[in-house]
Amino acid sequence: MTPLRIVIVDDHPLFRHGVRTLFSTIPDLEVIGEAASGEEAIQLADEQKPDVMLMDIRMTGLNGIEATRRIVSADPSIRILILTMFEDDTSVFTAMRAGAKGYVLKDAEKDELLRAIRAVGSGEAIFSSGIASRMIEYFSMVRPAAQEQLFPELSAREREVLYLMEGGSTNAQIAHKLDLSAKTVANYVTNILNKLQVADREEAMRLVRESKSQP
Repeated sequence: MTPLRIVIVDDHPLFRHGVRTLFSTIPDLEVIGEAASGEEAIQLADEQKPDVMLMDIRMTGLNGIEATRRIVSADPSIRILILTMFEDDTSVFTAMRAGAKGYVLKDAEKDELLRAIRAVGSGEAIFSSGIASRMIEYFSMVRPAAQEQLFPELSAREREVLYLMEGGSTNAQIAHKLDLSAKTVANYVTNILNKLQVADREEAMRLVRESKSQP
């Protein structure tokens, strides 16, 4: 059996070393490279063409979600498995929209991680059990009209900011969750208010709540 060729992307050397050591005893997995940033991950993806990349989210420089988006856009055959400590809904859904095929937490058991890597390597989508349950719950609540069909005048990123606003997040919290600068978030908020033709955040949030209540 040809082993799955793996690249580990994480800005903590000890974590990368631990994962590489773990995989050294697994005959169907082969670590062919390591990256400490999103920029390095993109370069390795282009040079090595791995089967699976284990991608952290928060890293110095380019974050893992944006790196995922660029890698998958350039080469959809490279499968990204997010391996991180962050399990909030925003991180999960943003990663999926960026093209990740799976999402596993760093505290997962060895067998769960290996199962996820093999599943993603074979083209399946897979999530940690707790995250999978929340995703099922989330999508069971979504009406036939997808969220992307609501507020079509907004960009995908503007909709993300709008839904976080409606959830009670401040600009600073939105900036942290989406790994953006405070100024960038403020610009998004201004654009949202202008496009929705509302006077303030409260009125924008009211529009979101009203859209959710519609059948």
